[in-house]
Amino acid sequence: MFGLFKKFKDGFAKTFAAIGEKTRGLFGGRKIDAASLEELEEALYTADFGVATTEEILTEIKAAYKNDATLAGRQAAVIGASVLRRVLTGSEGVIKPAAQAPTVIVLIGVNGSGKTTTTAKLAWKLKQDGKSVVVAACDTFRAAAVEQLKAWAQRLDLEIVASHTGADSAAVAFDALQAAKSRSRDYLIVDTAGRLHTKSNLMEELAKIKRVLQKLDPAAPHESWLVVDGSLGSNSIEQAKVFHKSFGLTGLVITKLDGTSRGGAIVGIWRELKLPIYFVGLGEQKEDLQPFSAENYAQAVFGLGE
Repeated sequence: MFGLFKKFKDGFAKTFAAIGEKTRGLFGGRKIDAASLEELEEALYTADFGVATTEEILTEIKAAYKNDATLAGRQAAVIGASVLRRVLTGSEGVIKPAAQAPTVIVLIGVNGSGKTTTTAKLAWKLKQDGKSVVVAACDTFRAAAVEQLKAWAQRLDLEIVASHTGADSAAVAFDALQAAKSRSRDYLIVDTAGRLHTKSNLMEELAKIKRVLQKLDPAAPHESWLVVDGSLGSNSIEQAKVFHKSFGLTGLVITKLDGTSRGGAIVGIWRELKLPIYFVGLGEQKEDLQPFSAENYAQAVFGLGE
């Protein structure tokens, strides 16, 4: 458990550092006063926690300060983490295997969100848990995407179904599900092409993938996850709404959180969409895709824990 928490602490180090810089190290033990509360408010907005969450945190800290004028920043951090845990109740996604294998997980999102890398890391993680996995290279628009997934598959010893650039992505998905079924695999993970949520023709391609999968399994896909670039912060909420309306999302994967100081956006995304967060990307290594933990997240962004 300590190792997992360290991943969260390292992954959200930039967010914590940004808060600490704006509050002049408030959480290190400095006493709270009116000026530090203003600094904290600005820091929470900068970290993209949003209006509602920022106001909740400040209201609770101010109430505690009113009762105890000697309140230190460390106690403020504990209060902040407590608010986050409460707000994020129910946000942790847990994969439920399909009644009939394979469980089909489709990853979608805009270009550059990290879908292909997430596909490989997720497959590796499931393999580490003793599951058998096939990955489908359905981003047939970019030759680089197919080659990237093939390279990951070779490095991590993953089973992959792929075709040539320009191939029908729905046909690749169909072949991959057939292969996963015939080989009695536990999971099929489908990597799709990046697309802007405003392009109706590309959104229709996603619908086609779903229809083709359902010819082999009416319940497929069992999970449809939007992969969100965490550095976009709350700007990703609108794109998520459109994808959800068009495709029917069941959850989120939030990537690249180690490279941003806007880690507070996780809370806003959850508050707005109420879609469970299954995994977070906390680094570039294969083991840096981790199941989302509200507890570890709340402690990490406020610099608590061991």
